[in-house]
Amino acid sequence: MTKKLNQHGYLGLIIGVSALILFGCSSLRHELFQSTACDLGIFDQAVYLISQGQPPISSFMGFHILGDHAAWIFYPLALLYKIYPSVYWLFAVQAAALALGALPTWYLARQAGLKEKQAIAIAFVYLLYPLVFNANLFDFHPEVIALPLLLTAVLAARLGQVGWFCLSIFLVLGCKEVLSLTVVGMGVWLLLFEKRLLYGAIALCAGVAWFLIATQVIIPFFNSAEATAMVRYSYLGNSVLDIAKNIVFQPGLILGKLFSLDNLGYLVLLLAPVIWGLSPQGIKPLVGAIPCLALNILADYQPQKDLIYQYSIPALPFLLLAVISSLAAGRGWLQNKRAIILWSLVAFLSLAKFTYFGGRYLESIDTWQATKQAIAQIQTKGSVYTTAEISPHLSNRKLVMFTNADSPPADLNAFNYVLLNVRHPRRSSNQKFAASLVNQLKNNQEFQLKYQRDDVYLFVKVARSAVLG
Repeated sequence: MTKKLNQHGYLGLIIGVSALILFGCSSLRHELFQSTACDLGIFDQAVYLISQGQPPISSFMGFHILGDHAAWIFYPLALLYKIYPSVYWLFAVQAAALALGALPTWYLARQAGLKEKQAIAIAFVYLLYPLVFNANLFDFHPEVIALPLLLTAVLAARLGQVGWFCLSIFLVLGCKEVLSLTVVGMGVWLLLFEKRLLYGAIALCAGVAWFLIATQVIIPFFNSAEATAMVRYSYLGNSVLDIAKNIVFQPGLILGKLFSLDNLGYLVLLLAPVIWGLSPQGIKPLVGAIPCLALNILADYQPQKDLIYQYSIPALPFLLLAVISSLAAGRGWLQNKRAIILWSLVAFLSLAKFTYFGGRYLESIDTWQATKQAIAQIQTKGSVYTTAEISPHLSNRKLVMFTNADSPPADLNAFNYVLLNVRHPRRSSNQKFAASLVNQLKNNQEFQLKYQRDDVYLFVKVARSAVLG
């Protein structure tokens, strides 16, 4: 009994330390003005507006947050903002969710019959998988909440706990509409290979039903259009149903996309951290990863083909399950704890983007203090026009937009504040466009220059009476 408690204590310590590291890294990145309007600003604004009892209409996208990915999980997240509205809640939830995935991973390893040391090693494999660290850095995405829930759902199915299984599936579906396809894939695997007929049927039916409801009812209702990600598959059709039809009846359309160097490189990156533990004997769980892998391989969008962004998160639980199955069958190149952790550590050091803190994330450090001081001058919830990187620091308001050289605002007078960084205009902007905005505002009697330092400018809209003067 004491030994078991020690194991749980050790695992809890690992998870706790991991959560703190992940939270610290995402928070530091944000503090260095490396987070962006898309996606952190979008989600922070939506959760804030929900917490204030206002419709979560994204001023970045121009429509209701449910029209993006039908992610209703933002509504319970808004309860945290009722305590205190802060984007750091999202970082904390994300860090906790990613770290907690190690717990069901450990239980699944033990349930499969792995030795205690092997189970701990698998928990390290999960925590050191580069995607976990990298996805945590890339703003906030609700699908990370689904990662531990997918693992919990599999554990519940194997333990015969239908209530926990249904709850896990329900929450997974609320994180993003496309996760319904992963739930379908999991259902097929549970039905055909795990022989968990009830659980497989629940997952299959729930996944198909939510996919149709989300893509054909909720998203079109709130967005007045198809899901925004459809543009990445435009070569297959203009709608979800068109794409599905063309994949079935015109398979030749996808052959050119399937066999490419980009996709080969993506699969190498995805499998390299766990290749040592994959074998034909343990390959069956990978059925659950097929929907995620297919979406990424077929996408005409490079970020879906690497481990920097969150797009491969739904595949990770099934990669781990495949490794666990191989080890349980006595297969795999590595068997002992030390070798497994060493391989995972090398993979982490090779593919995790912690090196960004020593280079890329310091590119605008010379204007950091000026930008912080300018933000401190914005003390109301008035509308703001600023850069994509500053936007997430000011998204707790109804109207905030970021500078875009290709789509300048029709009327600057619609904003109460304009905050510009001419030296580092960054994403969607350039120095010429930022400088022209500064000159335009200096000649606009509606605005007053309130702060200027290190090429950072804050303009504030003056009261009408002061203008008339």
